[in-house]
Amino acid sequence: MTRMTIDDMLADARRELNRLRPEQTAAALAAGAVLIDIRTDAQLRRDGWVPQALLIERNVLEWRLDPASAHRLPQDLGLGDQVVIMCDEGYTSSLAAASLRQLGFGRATDVDGGYQAWRAAGYPVVTGDPASSRNY
Repeated sequence: MTRMTIDDMLADARRELNRLRPEQTAAALAAGAVLIDIRTDAQLRRDGWVPQALLIERNVLEWRLDPASAHRLPQDLGLGDQVVIMCDEGYTSSLAAASLRQLGFGRATDVDGGYQAWRAAGYPVVTGDPASSRNY
């Protein structure tokens, strides 16, 4: 097997994604897309989160969404639904979205620039203790 760098992995993941800018993300949410924030509790406490986002840490994402998983979330997410992944700056989310595409979520993508771009664009955020909003 040929060794890949993280830059190679990221480029490979992004080839399959139709990444969304914050304004496109807002439009997708209005049209029924599901936004999943994969940042840690520390990041959520520090910066806040998008009010309608599902908060699922990266390390359990696939188990919470895979229709075949015994640990799947109760939300009725179908493989055809548009799932938009958000991380802090839009790197980890690309890798996560590519992983979800491998699970069959053909419309999975991510937010270009992540939460920081969303917040900088002036879109709504909430702050506080994320524990009560955590979806895992």
